[in-house]
Amino acid sequence: MRIAVLAPVAWRTPPRRYGPWEQVASNITEGLVAKGLDVTLFATGDSITSGKLDSVIKQGYEEDRSQDAKVVECLHISNLMEKTADFDIIHNHFDFLPLTYSGLIKTPMVTTIHGFSSPKIIPVYQKYNNTSHYVSISNSDRSPLLTYSATIYNGIRVSDFEFQSTSEDYVLYFGRIHHDKGTAEAIEIAVKSKKKLLIAGIIQDSDYFDQKVKPFLNDQIIYVGEAGPEKRNELMTNALALLHPINFDEPFGLSVAEAMLCGTPVIAFNRGSMSELIIHDKTGFLVGTIDQAVEAVSDVGRINRQECRDWSVEQFSQEKMVSEYVKLYERVLTTVIK
Repeated sequence: MRIAVLAPVAWRTPPRRYGPWEQVASNITEGLVAKGLDVTLFATGDSITSGKLDSVIKQGYEEDRSQDAKVVECLHISNLMEKTADFDIIHNHFDFLPLTYSGLIKTPMVTTIHGFSSPKIIPVYQKYNNTSHYVSISNSDRSPLLTYSATIYNGIRVSDFEFQSTSEDYVLYFGRIHHDKGTAEAIEIAVKSKKKLLIAGIIQDSDYFDQKVKPFLNDQIIYVGEAGPEKRNELMTNALALLHPINFDEPFGLSVAEAMLCGTPVIAFNRGSMSELIIHDKTGFLVGTIDQAVEAVSDVGRINRQECRDWSVEQFSQEKMVSEYVKLYERVLTTVIK
């Protein structure tokens, strides 16, 4: 089986710091290669893979802002589409744009839908509903207007995360600094809980940071900046809990699965996929308000950190994800042959 994995080109694959879609594309690619499959990763030229790398873009457009994002995307996607005859299956992680080629090529395409940036993009998915193979990353993120081939949870490399049976006395916010992700709410929870809060992530909305985060920074509320893999592991492993008070229906939430993998319980607003990721009162708490989150912080000590780890390994490992994708590829190819 010859597989082409199409990654986004905003960031390197895998990302140096931020880039969840790129991270998942990398985890799938490396897992497929480990199974002995012939895999070509279409990504930025500075990407790292044990498979074959094909690129026409030296660096991601978020890391080299001199590039025009749309031009980069067109060059990148067309590079693969002109080579589709070399592959048995294409695994698309680039949202809806590659679908516009799918009626012009013979190679079947599996598209992982990492979320809908807007309802306005759904008509493109609808157009190719009967000829494409869509994968949702949680059951909660399925559109009733689309037909899905599977739900496959994002998988992470277990070996990248250390387990810690005990913790230090701080709570962690890990994610984009943005209203959607609830940075301000995490600060309020920490203040009311009288807990030290470490905030890590890229500043996606500078106005939000300046108005809702920066004024509250002090010896208790600390912004540690962006966090690469090594710092991420340290922060998550030692945290008392991960605060995830999201203000939108999040399709998945890699940091939630990653924190539990380190043994760290998660306190999350019960929106989107959170009820699929977290077992309430066992691997964390699903809450609806700031005050409920504060109460959960006081109760988090009774969560068994080993159970958090075991759950995350069982549900969200790279191996599980890759095995489910391989089964889907085989099913798709069998259908094509028929």
